[in-house]
Amino acid sequence: MTRRKKDPLRTLTDEERTWLERIRRSQSEPASHVARAKQILSVANGYSYQDAALLAGRKSGDAVSNLVKRFNQEGLNAIQPRHGGGAPAKYGSAERERILQEARRKPDPQTDGTVTWSLKTLCQALRKAPDG
Repeated sequence: MTRRKKDPLRTLTDEERTWLERIRRSQSEPASHVARAKQILSVANGYSYQDAALLAGRKSGDAVSNLVKRFNQEGLNAIQPRHGGGAPAKYGSAERERILQEARRKPDPQTDGTVTWSLKTLCQALRKAPDG
């Protein structure tokens, strides 16, 4: 006899089911997205967490349980992986975009002191910038 599910999967909307089917069949989506979509659809079709994991090529029914719980709270955003550990991200998207914008700019020998960027000269240019 199996244990009672603490957080059973809520009923999928037609739009969610359509998106999950598209992701499940996609050849261009990351493999982690495809596996998560397969797991959620399998649970929605009545499979146990363990069977859903096996059908998606994974081993852990507990991971499917956590995914279902997250899907119930976040919807389709649960397909996206979160930060996988390690040091927390230092810069947000706005800061990253600003750094990339500066790196794409051709350096001026008069103001930047170089004709090609190195990490050191790029950092100096960012610190000198008015928004740095």
